[in-house]
This record gives sequence, structure tokens and C-alpha cells, in this order.
Amino acid sequence: MLEQGWISPEQLRKAVDAQRAAGVGRLGEWLVTGQGVAETLVTRALSLQWNCPVLNLNRHEPEKIAAALPRLFVEAFAALPLRVAAGSILYCGFEDRLDPVLALAVQRMSGLRVESGLVRGSLFQEAHQRLLHATFPSAELISTVSDAPLVRALSKAVERVRPAESKLIRVHDCLWLRMWSRPQSGALPENSVVEDVIVSLAAD
Repeated sequence: MLEQGWISPEQLRKAVDAQRAAGVGRLGEWLVTGQGVAETLVTRALSLQWNCPVLNLNRHEPEKIAAALPRLFVEAFAALPLRVAAGSILYCGFEDRLDPVLALAVQRMSGLRVESGLVRGSLFQEAHQRLLHATFPSAELISTVSDAPLVRALSKAVERVRPAESKLIRVHDCLWLRMWSRPQSGALPENSVVEDVIVSLAAD
């Protein structure tokens, strides 16, 4: 931002000093709240840093997009699935940094091409909260410390649901099992058609 002439050296210095004194918060937040820098400029600078687009919230309907991934991932990884375009592209927003691991996992699970970008901070927070209050597919969370209980838990879930289709994908320190009770007809499944099992591998 300094190189682009969007902020002055004094603004940067004061924001850095405030961040250090507080010990919390991102530099961009201190530039906005303490130095009067436009939030749009901070988001634009981050998009240049990550070489990604700035996404808008047009046609963002939480109830229709909630089945894209489990609520746990929306909350834990600060992800914001936005919309499906042309029946084949899922746009996913993040506030200040991309998560290519999550994006790849969603792409493999859904069969949609995932395009990631940033959403302006205040808009992201509002939309993220609305999404967290939407209805998500049923999900079960399992923690395990060894392979044997993991295999038993996943086998038990599959035997219980007897899915028409299932996929198992790793996402960071989790395994994500999604089971479809019947073949999916649209770009995203209906909540009643899928069930998720999330296995935490953090203790391994």
C-alpha cells in the first residue's frame, strides 16, 4: 500500500505502533480504524498480495449455498461460499487470506471448480454470520487418536446410512466423509440428501 501511494509512511508507522502496543489485530484493521484508510483499499491491497479477485455478495443466499461444505468448516476456516455460477463454478470468499487446501477439498468433494477471492472485511463478517445461522446438512464430529477407532467410526457411519455414493477427503487436520442417500441432481445437494462426518486428526 505504501508503494502504491495509498497510505503515507506516517500512517503505516502509527498503525504498526498501535498494533504492537495492543498485541492483537491485523495491520489492515489498525489502518482502517486508527488511520482512516478506506477498507476497500486494504482489501484491494490484500487481493494484489494473494493475486486473487475481490468478490462481491451479489446473489448470496445462505440457505441455498450452505450445503457446499459443513458448518464446522465455515466457522473454523473462516470460509464463505458465495454462489454457484453456470452450474459448474463455486465462488468462495475469505476475509484476509486464501485457503487453497480447503478450496481444493471442496472442489474434489463437489465436482465444481472453486474460484477463491477476498471479500471486504465488514461485508464478510455480516455475510459470514448470516451463513452460520443457515441450515446445514446433518454432521457428526469424531475425534480419534489412532487408526483403528477411525476405521470403525467411518465404517459404522457408512453402514448406518448405506449411501448411494460417498467421498472421503482430507482437509487440513480433518477427514471429511460426505454421504449421499440418493444421486445428486443439481450443482449442490439438498440438505436432506447428504450427511457429513468430520474426523479430527489433530491428536495424531
